[in-house]
Amino acid sequence: MANSPEKFKIIDGWYGEPAESHASGVSQILQMLHLDGATLTAATNIARTHGKEALIKLIGDESARLLIGYRGLRQAQAKLVRDDGGLSVSGQEEMLRKMLLAFGDDLRVILIYLASRLQTLRWVTQEKLEMPAAWAQEILDINASLANRLGIWQMKWEMEDLAFRTLSPQMYRDIAKMLDAKRIERESFIDQIVLRLKQELQVAGVEGEVLGRPKHIYSIWKKMQGKSLDFANLYDVRAFRILVADIKSCYAILGLAHNIWQPVPREFDDYIARPKPNGYQSLHTVVMDENGIAFEIQVRTHEMHQQAEYGLAAHWRYKEGAYLGAATPPKNAPANLNPSHQTGTHSAAVAYERQIAWARQLISWKEDAWDQLKHHEIDDHIYVLTPLGKVISLEKGSSPIDFAYAVHTDLGHRCRGARVDGAMVTLDTLLQNGQTIEIITVKHGGPSRDWISPDRNYLRSQRARTRVRAWFNALDDEETAAHTKTTEAKTEHKSELKAVATPEIILRQSTRKQGQGSDVLVVGVDSLLTQLARCCRPVPPDAIAGFVTQGRGVSIHRRSCKTFRGLLERAPERVIQTAWNESGGALNPKDESKRVFPADLAVSALDRPELMRELFEVLTRHGVHVIDLRKSAKKGVAQILLTVEIKDSEALRLVQNSLEELKGVTQVRRR
Repeated sequence: MANSPEKFKIIDGWYGEPAESHASGVSQILQMLHLDGATLTAATNIARTHGKEALIKLIGDESARLLIGYRGLRQAQAKLVRDDGGLSVSGQEEMLRKMLLAFGDDLRVILIYLASRLQTLRWVTQEKLEMPAAWAQEILDINASLANRLGIWQMKWEMEDLAFRTLSPQMYRDIAKMLDAKRIERESFIDQIVLRLKQELQVAGVEGEVLGRPKHIYSIWKKMQGKSLDFANLYDVRAFRILVADIKSCYAILGLAHNIWQPVPREFDDYIARPKPNGYQSLHTVVMDENGIAFEIQVRTHEMHQQAEYGLAAHWRYKEGAYLGAATPPKNAPANLNPSHQTGTHSAAVAYERQIAWARQLISWKEDAWDQLKHHEIDDHIYVLTPLGKVISLEKGSSPIDFAYAVHTDLGHRCRGARVDGAMVTLDTLLQNGQTIEIITVKHGGPSRDWISPDRNYLRSQRARTRVRAWFNALDDEETAAHTKTTEAKTEHKSELKAVATPEIILRQSTRKQGQGSDVLVVGVDSLLTQLARCCRPVPPDAIAGFVTQGRGVSIHRRSCKTFRGLLERAPERVIQTAWNESGGALNPKDESKRVFPADLAVSALDRPELMRELFEVLTRHGVHVIDLRKSAKKGVAQILLTVEIKDSEALRLVQNSLEELKGVTQVRRR
């Protein structure tokens, strides 16, 4: 029977296949890939419509999470599909993005989704339904190419052949007939070569398994197209595979084959020494027998064969703390699983390195698929990775701060620095596809107003800008409320505020009144809101003075500050005497040793590759946290602007001295 494309599209579920049949087929495919129990349980229950809580009770938290992730992809596909069974340009981009992000959460979600797509292909072919060409092309361009990127040959070839059968039915039949016409002759030839290879292996004392390798119709067609060859001249229609125990035996077998038969020039590939991006390893060679018949030989270890057949799925194991495939460890995982921590287990570090490598493969696949679809104008996103391999989607032009807010609002607020692929970068650095981003944070703190400055390039995403503005709006509301309360309680004091010299005994009384409520004391006034001026960033024991602002309390300046001197000239009646609170402060009232203040440094130096690393080593050695960092370079000279948290001006002086000792540094000054 045949159905129209419209009928094909609107059939509920999996294009008409009974739910139980689909679940069984998906489960069998995943068993072929040797997936774990949680994945198989999710696949077996793929037809259930229970909600999240009911699923958790029924099949467990892990399997429920995988099944819900798969549902999200399938439902997105159903919403985006057009009447012709395919996807629009924007729909293709959206599915590519959703698949990539689903991989970042747990790669098994993608494996279930691919298995479901393959099972639908099998069902449509088995039932002889009319498959829309647009849908078949999507399978070929997106799903089969993804299986190839993941190195899952078993899925790749079957998807390609079944989709090609729909897209080019006549060519499919022609190649199938040519294969069948020469089948007896070809099988006889294969039997002879297999027997000869087994005999040669036995004589050489090498244990190995020799197989005739099946050639798939789509790959034959691609080879005919790519090399402009007719069917008769395709040497790899006759192909053999030899599996041995170790790499040494691989090269021994290669030498043996080249000694028996004449190698064909330029038809040798060493994918053991230079693996393919998806991890594929094997030796490929083409030789010619005494009758001039060419054939292909592949030599690999059993482990390489598992990788070649099942790709990424072949590595799926939950052993020795290696939580493969998940971008975040399970709840019972040890706390030190971050691969950047040397205290983590070796297997965990290897697992996460592999996760990041796979994630980068998927990002490359997404870009290749987009190019294959010949679309460029809509894709305005980049995809970067957390240190654990989770994929984060960002707008092009995003910075490390955008990344931090995309992961979590609190991470964005506390962001003070970033490493990109292990190297320190400035916070306005433009991120690129596939980079791994690690955010350096402080335990407590908030964003900088510079981040939302219109003339700066710190933030691209609206989400990040909204979060930063919300933080400052809340802060302004708190300060206004505090100032209003203080004003009402101290009206008589505020009217008398003048720039007068107050005797030292008054300072002591003020200290007793103020107690530990602030880092700065305002002489004669109890509990008045104060803030350190950003123009000069005073640090104890700098000589300071206060200026009464409108609605923002008292702004504390260094007495040498140019801005303050201007304020003093214009409104001397609003200048008041202040002093540092030696009893602690609002930041850390219980521990004077932990009280810190922001300070600005400007560093001029000859630009060189190791400069930033050495600079951060100095800061780390002094226990200094970096709040903000900007770097520019022109004609080989680097200008670095730092905002650091420092205890006092003496500690700042020591940091300056150490920075001045760095190679190529010409000046370090406090701004």
